[in-house]
Amino acid sequence: MRGDGADVAVLAAHADAVEVCLFDEAGAEHRVPLPDVEHGIWSGHVPGMRRGTRYGFRVHGRWEPERGLRHNPAKLLLDPYARGISGEVRLRPEIFAHTVAATLTGDPTVRDPRDSAPFVPRGVVLGPLDAEEAVTPDERPHVPWADTVLYEAHVKGLTKLLPGVPEELRGTYAGLAHPAVVEHLLRLGVTSVELLPVHAKSTEVGLRQRGAVNYWGYSTLGFFAPEPEYATAAARAAGPEAARAEFRRMVRDLHAAGLEVILDVVYNHTCEAGPDGPTLSWRGLDDRTYYLRDAAGRPFDVTGCGNSLDFRSPRVVQQALDSLRYWVSELGVDGFRFDLMTTLARGRDGYTPDHPFLVALATDPVLAETKLIAEPWDIGPYGWRTGQFPPPLTEWNDRFRDGVRRFWLTDARQAAAGHGVPDAPGRGVREFATRFAGSADTFDPQRGRLTSVNFVTAHDGFTLADLTGYDRKHNEANGEGNRDGSDSDTSFNHGVEGPTADRDVLAARRRSMRNLMATLVLSTGVPMITAGDEFGRSQGGNNNAYCQDNEVSWVGWDLEPWQESLLADTRALLALRREYPVLRHGGTVPGRPPRESRHDLLWFGADGQPMSVERWHDPACRVLQVLVDGRERQEASVLLVLHGWSEPAEVVLPVVEGVEEFLPRWDSSAPARGSVPRSGGDPLEAGARTVVGPWSLRVLATA
Repeated sequence: MRGDGADVAVLAAHADAVEVCLFDEAGAEHRVPLPDVEHGIWSGHVPGMRRGTRYGFRVHGRWEPERGLRHNPAKLLLDPYARGISGEVRLRPEIFAHTVAATLTGDPTVRDPRDSAPFVPRGVVLGPLDAEEAVTPDERPHVPWADTVLYEAHVKGLTKLLPGVPEELRGTYAGLAHPAVVEHLLRLGVTSVELLPVHAKSTEVGLRQRGAVNYWGYSTLGFFAPEPEYATAAARAAGPEAARAEFRRMVRDLHAAGLEVILDVVYNHTCEAGPDGPTLSWRGLDDRTYYLRDAAGRPFDVTGCGNSLDFRSPRVVQQALDSLRYWVSELGVDGFRFDLMTTLARGRDGYTPDHPFLVALATDPVLAETKLIAEPWDIGPYGWRTGQFPPPLTEWNDRFRDGVRRFWLTDARQAAAGHGVPDAPGRGVREFATRFAGSADTFDPQRGRLTSVNFVTAHDGFTLADLTGYDRKHNEANGEGNRDGSDSDTSFNHGVEGPTADRDVLAARRRSMRNLMATLVLSTGVPMITAGDEFGRSQGGNNNAYCQDNEVSWVGWDLEPWQESLLADTRALLALRREYPVLRHGGTVPGRPPRESRHDLLWFGADGQPMSVERWHDPACRVLQVLVDGRERQEASVLLVLHGWSEPAEVVLPVVEGVEEFLPRWDSSAPARGSVPRSGGDPLEAGARTVVGPWSLRVLATA
């Protein structure tokens, strides 16, 4: 802001004219042309534009949709850089730049003359944050990657049903930072809350037409404004500045508790959907610059969401970087998880690890201290790129997810069906060991051991409980004929589909949950737990609950005894991860080449002897012992004994120099003891014989 108004600049590289539209309290519109244009940026000083002003743009120019020229001055356009947003998108024919009927279908080649202003949101000019809300240099927890435990959560879903949070704060930013939430997170042992998208969003037309919403939020309306729905009613009534301040206070309060805030960000597409979608911002400003097109000039979607932002364009790269810097420097967040990140690294010839956006992430001084996590795929050509993103990015590891699930669940289903020992690529102890050790077949060891963000569940897919309770997805409530969601075979209902009173089935399911959680927490890499998995939350078999803004998706906190027990086990496992540094080391061992950095994992068979090549490739080998060896670092060692078959097995503990005995610390097959974790027991001598239960994981340590 300057003088009697504000300086305004906006990208509209193919426009003939651009107007800034100011709205007074009564909704009356005042239009001010932007007089100057250089390199496609229209700019000028706009008198009367000050803090609290509602505004938008109207763009004049050619209407040639087949060439990506979709200018229509009848449509009010939201500023892509708006820090505050007022109002919602109303589902009306007027919000489309092309002519549609009441059914919202029509001819995308015919320009629509109706005014959209009454039915679309406005940008709001915000002032600076109050001094006491500014980000301070010593505020951030700066949790090292080696100590990081991610907790993926939805702002609303985590707190909506939590009794300890006052009713007026449930489902809000303020509720997320409430002491009841903080206490749970700290007692659990996580360090970093990874929030599903909090950028301002708008539900897609198809969902609106069937009365649903985009609950997850992967439908961005604005890359700079916090989603107002997650502000308290009081903040929403006070306006966008209050909503922004509430978000900022949430971050500050979580920092005060030692918790980091990571944002799941969606820069790969927008809420405008495909060419037959509404015109709300980018499409009307400069469709040809913002959205990806193929060599023939046709819209090219590599996200499955109708459109893809074109990261071959310097202005698109700039928009994403400006947004990231804003959330870090002004609002204090600690990092980002990039949805469908392959789209963000597509150049003229497809994905490239030298893409300017990736180079900028690696060199930008504002982002240098943040955590950067890639979802390393999209649905476009050659879109799966796990292990191929450059530093400083870490990556979601879908190979870990699938390999661990197959060992504990798919193989168990095959055994229960009487099909014998599985003998196929990607199965057995060799695959399990590869995933446990950090997926060296996927990630360059020179990037370090912590490149892999390990997960067995995420927001997208079955919950941990549903992985063990359903063989098939049950997404009928989504309104898509159960066609949506993954058809992966890596779940196992243990003999009964869905809820059951069968005690044997329930016991088997709960043991499998413990095995999966223990593997996740103790493996090499950075573990990510999905909110509610720590105590077995179910979505009733829905593995794509993106449109379920209700009890299906909300975390329920009324826990049954078995859930209290699972919660105690999860806390105990995370405590073991903290207690034993050998489980968290992220770099290489001093004096050893990076490719030898996993020499501290020693592998043994059921007889206590080192694993041979023949054993690694023997599908009948279903017992594996791994010593995470701390002797060279003069630290305690941890021994994991895992058994992936249906009958008990006798195991001889390994004999290694300097180790006389092992102290039992946790056992997934031990009987439940209420809310006390399955730990303790008398020490076992090295070389001792012991019996391990079927489908079990036991943890022992040298001290």
